[in-house]
Amino acid sequence: MAATKQPVVPKIRCAVYTRKSNEEGLDVQFNTLDAQRESCEAYIASQKSEGWFLVPDRYDDGGFSGGNLERPALKRLLKDVEAGKINVIVVYKIDRLTRSLMDFSRLVEAFDKQNVTFASVTQAFNTTTSMGRLTLNILLSFAQFEREISAERIRDKFAASKKKGMWMGGHPPLGYVVQERKLVIHPTESETVRTIFRRFAEIGSATQLIRELAESGAVGKNGLPMDKGYLYRILNNRLYIGEVAYHGEVYPGEHQGIVERELWETVRTILATNTREPRSASTRVQTPAVLRGIIRCGHCDRAMKPTYSRKDGREYRYYTCQSSDKNGANACTLRTVAAWNVERAVFDQVRGLLRTPEMMVRTFQAMDEGDTKTPESKVMESLRNLGTLWDELFPGEQARLLQLLVAKVNVSHQDVAVHLKTGGLKSLMTEMDTTDEGSMA
Repeated sequence: MAATKQPVVPKIRCAVYTRKSNEEGLDVQFNTLDAQRESCEAYIASQKSEGWFLVPDRYDDGGFSGGNLERPALKRLLKDVEAGKINVIVVYKIDRLTRSLMDFSRLVEAFDKQNVTFASVTQAFNTTTSMGRLTLNILLSFAQFEREISAERIRDKFAASKKKGMWMGGHPPLGYVVQERKLVIHPTESETVRTIFRRFAEIGSATQLIRELAESGAVGKNGLPMDKGYLYRILNNRLYIGEVAYHGEVYPGEHQGIVERELWETVRTILATNTREPRSASTRVQTPAVLRGIIRCGHCDRAMKPTYSRKDGREYRYYTCQSSDKNGANACTLRTVAAWNVERAVFDQVRGLLRTPEMMVRTFQAMDEGDTKTPESKVMESLRNLGTLWDELFPGEQARLLQLLVAKVNVSHQDVAVHLKTGGLKSLMTEMDTTDEGSMA
């Protein structure tokens, strides 16, 4: 009688990763890292029948926070994963790998590329099973929920502080420096600010004032010559009269103003008058078509071009299907859409997409390429503030940001479909950093 062949169990190489946030107690004979490792080794031994065995290398990070991935043992582990030396990573708890949802997603992506799974001893799951993967998704959902709740608390605290007129950080505007977390007048820069308000009240021309400032060698907070956008942000900044604006409301600030209120009101009147001045009949629409070159008709897949019309002294902007424009009104059922409506719909979609955890992860990954490391909190804060920032931008700046982000917009009678180009995320963050700095003047 022939002997029955035993099935060959594949060998699964397992690595144990341990971490402790501080160095306290690491000098004792049996420390926290040893305890974590012992539990993980026992778990691997219990899976011996499945072919699991422990690799000899140790991956222990003592005295390193789980808030980032800058840990020597973790870096060695990731290199060995990439080299194909490991099949399963075993940890005592998930938070030993990382406490950051962003970093966790990046690690999972790196593991998936090499078909590497991981197991948590105390949380009784591993991603080699469908139930383990389901548990992981549930944990990630709760982690994201916890982060959003924390973000709401931060926003509430921020709003309460703004109502008290407090300076909440960031780049101080031209004319101020920060001392003990408060805005204090800078003697030299404040004179530049006073000159800007005084001269604008006298001449009423931003173009001429920019020329004068350049000739005098005046520069902005960033050390660069000012442009008209920078100048207008100074002239509209209520900080200069000792006030703090937040979500359309104005509160008395803790800081001292630089400009007298009478001068401020004079400048505001001039700005409002300049805005209301009618354009000549031969002047083209000054508001740029932010979707130029990326908007297409969803019915005939032809490009749509910006157009405008005048009625009762007002201008109305549209996007017109080129098929209809060239071949007659009956060539396309869509023909024309109102520019403001479709542009607002596009931005609302973009803003919603950027706030999703998946897009935040992709943005953080894009910013993390190369040698420059961008804090996760900075990326998340910038994306969440995009809605507020958008309303403060000039139309040209809005157009530039959308051109960075959106590859194509398909418009039909039923909906507006936005297709993002993820390669523009890094450029977007750079633009937002620059614009945010400028908006603080």
